[in-house]
Order: sequence, then C-alpha cells, then structure tokens
Amino acid sequence: MTKKLSEKHPRLLGEKGKRFPLLGNEAIARGAIEAGVGLVASYPGTPSSEVPMTLAKLSKDVGYYFEYSTNEKVSFEVAAGAAWSGVRSLVAMKHFGLNVASDSFSPVAYVGIEGGMVMVVADDPQGWSSAQSEQDTRYFGRMMRIPILEPSDPQEALELTKKAFEISEEFKIPFILRTTTKVSHAIETVKLGEIKKAKTKGRFKKNPEQYNNVRPHLQQLHREIDQKLVKINKKYGKKLNKVVPGKGKTGIITTGVSHEYVKEALQKLDLKVPIAKLTLTYPTPKEFISKFIKNKETVLVVEELQPVIENEVNRIAKDINPQIKVHGKNMLPRDGEYNMEIILPVMEKIFKKKLGVNFKKHQKKAEKAMKGIPPRKPVFCAGCPHRSTFYALKEVYGNDEVIYAGDVGCYVLGMFEPYKMQDFMISMGASTGLGHGINKATDQEVVVTIGDSTFFHSAMPGIANYSFNDGEAPLIVVFDNGVTAMTGHQPHPGTGLTGMGEKINPLKIEEVAEALGAEVVIANAYNQKELTKKIKELRNKKTERGPKVLVSKGECRLVTKRKYRRKGVPLIKFQINQDKCKKCGVCTNEFACPAIKEERKKTGDEPKYTIDTQLCLGCSVCSQVCPHNAIKAEKGGKK
Repeated sequence: MTKKLSEKHPRLLGEKGKRFPLLGNEAIARGAIEAGVGLVASYPGTPSSEVPMTLAKLSKDVGYYFEYSTNEKVSFEVAAGAAWSGVRSLVAMKHFGLNVASDSFSPVAYVGIEGGMVMVVADDPQGWSSAQSEQDTRYFGRMMRIPILEPSDPQEALELTKKAFEISEEFKIPFILRTTTKVSHAIETVKLGEIKKAKTKGRFKKNPEQYNNVRPHLQQLHREIDQKLVKINKKYGKKLNKVVPGKGKTGIITTGVSHEYVKEALQKLDLKVPIAKLTLTYPTPKEFISKFIKNKETVLVVEELQPVIENEVNRIAKDINPQIKVHGKNMLPRDGEYNMEIILPVMEKIFKKKLGVNFKKHQKKAEKAMKGIPPRKPVFCAGCPHRSTFYALKEVYGNDEVIYAGDVGCYVLGMFEPYKMQDFMISMGASTGLGHGINKATDQEVVVTIGDSTFFHSAMPGIANYSFNDGEAPLIVVFDNGVTAMTGHQPHPGTGLTGMGEKINPLKIEEVAEALGAEVVIANAYNQKELTKKIKELRNKKTERGPKVLVSKGECRLVTKRKYRRKGVPLIKFQINQDKCKKCGVCTNEFACPAIKEERKKTGDEPKYTIDTQLCLGCSVCSQVCPHNAIKAEKGGKK
C-alpha cells in the first residue's frame, strides 16, 4: 500500500508492522484487505455493521468493488458470483440476515467456489441490537456443511479473516467467520500485516460437473462437500486449535470471547489450568478434542448461547473417556452474554477455590442501589420524523383497538411509551404478511408500519400479495427517512447514493408501490396537519383491491443536522413561552420529545417545561402539537 494512503487512513491502511487500536469489525475489514478481497457486498446489520462501513469507506482508495445490496440474500449471491469467477469476496451480515440468505447458502456450498469467499456473521447474545432472538449461527454452519472460524479478539479477527480466505480458496468452499457482539465491538491494539493487491476481475468458467446440482449428481456433490470437511479437519484441526498448558486433571474448553473471560477468571483465582481454545469450531476437531480430554477427570465447556461444543465433547467422550465429567450448561446459562460475575462463581465451584467475593451479596447491593430508578428505555432521537408520524397515526386511529403490525428499524421504538403502537416485531418485511393474516382472520382494524430500507429489503412481496389476495387490505405506512438509519446511516436504493458514494437516480417508493397495485399518498412527516388529513382520507377510502400506502417522508434529522453543520448554517431552535404554557404535559407525556424537559423543584410543585437547546434539532413538530400555541421558534436558524 502506498505511503500516501497509509497517511490518509493510518489506522486502517497503515503499513505492515504498525500497531493501531481497532474495533474487532475494523480488524476484520483490514484482514479482508490484507487478503486481497476483490468484491464486498452487504446489507447492514448490527453488530456487524462496521465491517461493511469500513470497507465502503476504503473501497475506492484500495481498488475493490463494494455495494450495499437490497438484502442479505442478494448480497450473498453477489459475493458468490464473484467467488465463482475467481475473485475473492466477502459478505457481512448479522445472524438474522443469515436467515434471509439461507435459500442460497447450502446450494453454493455444495457446488463450491473458485476464489475465496468469507461470510462474516455476527451473533448477538443479550440482544443488544437484535431484539428478535439470540440465534446461534453455529447450527447453520453444521446444517449447511460450511466451516466456521471463531475469533476471540480483534487481532485474531484480522488473522482469521485472512486464514478463512486462504482455506476457502484451497478447498473451494465458503467459510463463515462467526463473531459475537463483544468480539465485533471490542477494541485492541492490532499489529497490521502486509496488504495484498486486490484481484477485482476474473472469469466464470462453465462447468456442468461442478454446477449441476440436480440428482443424481446432487448426491455426488454431497459426498464431495463431506470429503472437503474431512480434509479441512485433518489439515487444520490441530493447527488452528491451540492448547494453553496448565496443571491438573481438570481442563477447560473455550471458544470465541468466552476464552478471554476464562483467562481473566483464572488470573483472578491465581490458577494455571489447561485450556483447549477452539478456533476452527466446525468441522468439529474430533482428534484435537479427543487428545485434550483423554487424561482428564473433569472438563468445563465455556461457550455462550447453545451447548454446541459441549454436545460434541459429550459425544467424543463416550468413546475416548467415558468416565469424564463434562460440565457446561448445567452450570452456565444458555441465554445472554457471559461476564465475570457469571463465570467466576462457576470456576470457584469447579476448582474449589474462593476469590473472596460474595457475588450474591454484591448483586443485592446493586439491586438496592437501583431500587426506584425507572428503567431507561430506548427513545426516538429529538426531531425524529417517525415520532411525528406515530403521533399523527395515534391522533387518527388511537392505539387500543387497532392492531399495529410492526417491523424492524428505528420505528420499532414505537412499541414503547407513550405510543405503544408496534404490537409485534418479527423480522424484516414480516409486518405485511402478518398484517394480512390478522386482517383475514379477524374483524380488527390493522395498520402496517414499515421503513424505507425495509421496503426495498423484503416488504415488496407482501404488498404484491395484498394486491393479489386482499380486496380489503389495511393501511400500510412507510416511514421514509431517506437512509438505513438504525444501523449507521447506510444508503439504500431510494437514497440516491451507492455504498461507494456514487450518485444514482433513486428508486421512488411511491412509484414501486403503485406498480405493485397500491393506492399511494405522500405526506410530509414534519407537517402534522397534512399527515393527519391524509391518514384520515386513506382510512376512509375504499379500494377495489390492494393496499393503501402512505409514504411519510421526512429526512432523518441527524442527517439534516450534519448537512447544515457542513454548510455552517444553524438549525432553528424552539423554546417554550412560560406565560402561554398551561402545564398540560402534551409535549412530554404524549409527544415525548427527549429535548423537552419537565422539572419540579420538589415533589408536589407545579412543573416547568423547557427545551434543551443542545438537544433540539428544530423539527418544529412540538410547536404544531402544543394545544396552547406556547412553543415558538427562535430567530436566526433554518428549519
């Protein structure tokens, strides 16, 4: 890499041997660049989002192709097409995105690839950014016959990304690099390696023997993929999995971030115990595990989520060491992330050594200290257009009898107080199908809510289905803030920019929805009068067939703020006229903008309502919903 680029992006494109603090996801991106990745495709999904964000930023400088695809299935297929053509490719997604990609997942593994192909899949124990479930990707790898590497820290994330490309290309099979939130978002000083020049152009070679996956050749492909897994295990099962030496007949088997917790726990307990650190977790390194447990009396398997490795150890132990005691989920939880307060008490029991900390007493003290403190729930940002849209919907529909079929995006926050207008949230685009089912099976009124990125991701088939099957379809509200906001403001087909920053003609949601048979109305999300009027009109409008779609357009206010900051133009701020304010609480209790504060000097005093000008983003909606005309704009800014 030229010195000029290393100066432009020192942390991410620094020279070989340099050390820089990197997020785990940034380290994966650097590993892909060092491996000579030629094509990257992704649909953003936290906790993996920084992988494509980093690679998008560097794509033109380094010279590989990057795109944000419409969904994970498309991004997987784009990457597979490149790998079939001999170009190294990477696709990144969250665990739920893997569900979307899974249709093509197994067939691509069967027919194989030519250039290395790495799938970065980030699981989310504890559900920090993935509320639907704590899905464990390791089962997918086993079901689809795709090898899995699991780093435990950012340095390993970089090195294993390169190794995944290498083995993938050697055995012509896609690889999963599986992380979890704590690995993806950990920060470590990482030593950089040499950057390999990207090969961005290849050639697809027709090969009926490889790409014919119709029986009877399908069974041959099945045998071949099983043989590949055996060979990978034989060559790399010992190389990639390591034993940390220690004393005693009790050992620990770890994988991923759990290895770091175990190291810290043993340090605190002043113990030196043999640890088997699994990095290549599938194909199962049977020989490696067998050797480790052969002379042990007890083994503790420490892994987050499901007992995937523990089950493998139990199976192997029946033949190798049937007397061994295998502990794991009998002492550790299946749900959530691990931490020292979870692991240390288990280690104390296993090794009969006390740290001297009463964790139960500590927990009781913490609970006592927090008693009476209300839980901090997620809220819409100040100035968010979605708050305004929900407020208008509530004004027209209410929220007691109407069923709000919700979806995945910033607007999921509509499920919390004071709106309570997202009755469920299952998966991207599911609101249309679920709303259709409820509409057909009940007499209840249904409103479907989806976002702009979700619309392009997976809502279009559901809208087409309404046109096909539902003569009395419900109202569909598309919350169009012009960007994939929740995962970090990535572009989508309606944004007008590609992932590499190139300007394009945006696809218009209203035109696509009309083409799918919907009756479409557009409204300004920041204009309450217009919003409520058009919602009422659509609610009362009868259509012969197909859904009614309201596209509520309002740019994400954070994007607006950045635009004005770059131009040096201040946003208008709003203030409350204390003489006109009647203390009704509509602005805080019903509209609930976090920039508006309700203060009392002491309990029982009359409240005072003020707007924090540091938080206010000048959307103007609070002034529109105030029933007493008490909120007005300051002079000298721009709305």
